[in-house]
Amino acid sequence: MLAHLHPTPTMPERVVVLGAGGFVGRSVLRRLAADGVGCLPLTRGEIDLLAQDAARKLPALLRPRDGLVVISATVPARTPAMLAQNVRMVEVVGEALAEAPVAHVVYVSSDAVYAEDAAPVTEASCCQPSTLHGMMHAARELVLQMAARAPLAVLRPSLLYGAGDPHNGYGPNRFRRLAAEGEPVVLFGEGEEMRDHVFIDDAAAIVSLTLAHQSRGVLNIATGTSVSFRKVAEMVVRHAPAPVEVRATPRRTPIAHRHFDITACLKAFPTFRYTPLEEGLRRASLEA
Repeated sequence: MLAHLHPTPTMPERVVVLGAGGFVGRSVLRRLAADGVGCLPLTRGEIDLLAQDAARKLPALLRPRDGLVVISATVPARTPAMLAQNVRMVEVVGEALAEAPVAHVVYVSSDAVYAEDAAPVTEASCCQPSTLHGMMHAARELVLQMAARAPLAVLRPSLLYGAGDPHNGYGPNRFRRLAAEGEPVVLFGEGEEMRDHVFIDDAAAIVSLTLAHQSRGVLNIATGTSVSFRKVAEMVVRHAPAPVEVRATPRRTPIAHRHFDITACLKAFPTFRYTPLEEGLRRASLEA
């Protein structure tokens, strides 16, 4: 779990956000702006971490009192080549931190690092990824642990949803797009699998709290409430502009559930409350 080096919240003088142009990065920037924090947003346009000169350019952008949020990634990592590229990106970050140390590093990872049969998932659960995407995040975590001289916080969000997600992964974001277009929401099987869905604004709030407390360690970003994909689909269609069908299909894969024990999050941030799923879906539909 996280240990707070600042028991009283104190934001860094500046936060550098690597990957500021992505779904998570944009949400983090909005949250930090709302919290009155000065930021340096870095997208691929400002610095391409796969470019040959990236390890030279990045140190010049960092200051000793900065907080650094590392989000940049090519996701989902579906091939060995993509895995290698993503690890190289964080290797460049490590090289930059060796030359230009900062005050605090926050890495936004994924719950994909955990074994499929972890039940319930806690921060102490075995890291045994079963996908290249999960292996990529596990490797990047290790690279940063070895490279960062500053306190390092690793945040592992469960399934994120919200307006502006460019991916079409199975779950709330795809369901919302289908419903908005008047298309049937198609489930895998009957949509029995249960997952913990996190509103993107809540993930951004956890990042901000982690920076404010200069926290170090590992924390899962999860609500502690798992919901079936069918129930998610039914929630989504309630907010659709017109009635749409929720349609089952023949199941091709085994049913797998994932539940989280969020005791560590409650201890780390006792006043923080996650957005209820239906409320988050309603807000996402309004923002889309």
